[in-house]
Amino acid sequence: MHPLRALLYSLPLLVLAVEVGEPVCVEVLSDTQAVQGNPMKLTCISCISREEIEPDTRVEWYFNSAEEDTLIYLYDRQPQDLEGPWKGRLQWNGSKDLQDVSISIINATLNDTGTYTCKVMRSFTFNVFQHNYVDTKTIELVVNKEASQDFTAVYSEIMMYILLVFLTFWLLVEMIYCYRKISKADEAAQDNATDYLAIPSENKENPGAPVAE
Repeated sequence: MHPLRALLYSLPLLVLAVEVGEPVCVEVLSDTQAVQGNPMKLTCISCISREEIEPDTRVEWYFNSAEEDTLIYLYDRQPQDLEGPWKGRLQWNGSKDLQDVSISIINATLNDTGTYTCKVMRSFTFNVFQHNYVDTKTIELVVNKEASQDFTAVYSEIMMYILLVFLTFWLLVEMIYCYRKISKADEAAQDNATDYLAIPSENKENPGAPVAE
């Protein structure tokens, strides 16, 4: 079987496997470009395996400057909007299982440009043994006055449309090929049936020579 045809035939099975399977945690990088006046999500994902005991998780978000690192948001059993210049401007965007511990800037300003640190602290307890784990991620955010053209996104969109057109054309060719193959098979079957039915009539028109006594 052609590899591409095999891939297309297996797509429904892959989709079904994704639907019935458990969610998969992937540690993707955060966007680093924001637009003034628009919301901006600071993505921080720290995966834990499903087999582990549910840990006690604490998340600290810092804004790093030359003078000091300022704690701007805290999650300790529940989201906490801290007092300070960031109060009321940040929103918790984390997941229920606390593998995604992202926050969002509700209304980004030019002064929000800078370095952000997401610090995830987990405490695992196994009977009397306790294991502490710390994961730190850094985001370099730049806030622009206007949205800039993302050539990578445009290129990806163009390639997606080209791929869709190619796949549509390929499926059309496959359908025509299968239709012609089936038609030829039907014609061959009809010819065989006609030849089979014609044999008795030919025998009747050309009877065998009489048997001599």
